[in-house]
Amino acid sequence: MFHNIMRETFSRNLSAKSAAASGKRDADRANQDPRLLRRLLRAKDRMDAASHEAWPVARLAEVSDVSADHFAHAFKQAFGIPPHRYLLTRRIERATALLRDTKLSITDIAFQTGWESLGTFGRTFRDITGESPSANRARAKAAMQGLAEVPGCIVAASHRPDLTIAVSEKRRQTAAGIKKPSSKKEVP
Repeated sequence: MFHNIMRETFSRNLSAKSAAASGKRDADRANQDPRLLRRLLRAKDRMDAASHEAWPVARLAEVSDVSADHFAHAFKQAFGIPPHRYLLTRRIERATALLRDTKLSITDIAFQTGWESLGTFGRTFRDITGESPSANRARAKAAMQGLAEVPGCIVAASHRPDLTIAVSEKRRQTAAGIKKPSSKKEVP
């Protein structure tokens, strides 16, 4: 009975996330050139294959053979999120899997998934998943014992990070009332 309830919960969460995002994306994607979509998919596939590498928009645009500005706009229109957010999702998904499936240290996982700073990794992980990497590892280990009957792909899909709740450093500082001095001087 417990497993049936868990399956229903996972299914509801997964379908709610995908339904909300797919409606607008499908309409936007239908208006795009199929050749452009293939190029965008090529860049997306490259990010998926090497999410630990740095993928600035200029590099992705080069892979797609379009300008950087056009790439960023078209990617967001096609997939619903900017390229950098997509890359963050892939890195956090991989880190979550490594936390769950290995005994590697959190520092090793951070560097293997492309983060240059343990602090940035921890803060971004917490912003996206709502918990620290160590808390995520402990929860995943405990949950694996109760979810033996639920297929792994369902469990993984239900725990996919929701980047709409992630907060950037700039927004965090604005919300806290911290204002950094501007490096640009105003010209009268």
